[in-house]
Amino acid sequence: MNALLFDVAGRRRSPATLPGYHRGRSPRNKGLRYPADPPSVEEIAAVMRTAGSGAEGARARALIVLFWRAGLRISEALALAESDLDRTRGSILVRRGKGGERREVGMDRWGWDGLQPWLDLRTSSPVGALLCVIHGPTRGRPWSATAARAQLRRLAASAGVRRRFAPHQLRHAHAVEMAREGVPLVVIPRQLGHANLGITSVYLQGIDNGETIERVHARPAPVIPVSGSPRSMT
Repeated sequence: MNALLFDVAGRRRSPATLPGYHRGRSPRNKGLRYPADPPSVEEIAAVMRTAGSGAEGARARALIVLFWRAGLRISEALALAESDLDRTRGSILVRRGKGGERREVGMDRWGWDGLQPWLDLRTSSPVGALLCVIHGPTRGRPWSATAARAQLRRLAASAGVRRRFAPHQLRHAHAVEMAREGVPLVVIPRQLGHANLGITSVYLQGIDNGETIERVHARPAPVIPVSGSPRSMT
């Protein structure tokens, strides 16, 4: 019988895992476009609390930190090695970003503190990808994007988050928060690995109308001569 029909533990494999199964099939989300809808800080914190205190929880929180506090894409986060991290400088080396571009990004101290529990546990696994498989014969190998996304969905559902909770939404949250904190607009595209400001502007759509209205409403009054009146300015 064909050995491909069974995994290394001798269990029958799902047809979806066999080579060529997806050939010619369109992805279920093909053509769908998701609006900028970043989760709130409270929602992200709720998901991180729901992850639990075990190794899988520490790994999930580390993944969320890399999206939310460093703005990485899922492919970039899952390709990281331990040697790509430099806590002293606060930098993370992305060896191959979108389009094959290499860049360094920053991460704040809170993000490094959130990553540390997983780094401590990671030392007991074989050398390899930073975010790796924890159990079984593939222990130490890179964690798959499919499995990572699935865990984020499960945690969000358990935490009661009633919106799409995906890597890209967390990248949106990273961009929006930097803009709100006054980070210069020229810095944000470099952090995210964007080729131009037009792409970054889509991410900043997460700044809602309420914030726009509040800021415009709080503008100072125009300076006019004491002897004049607003009517004389028209």
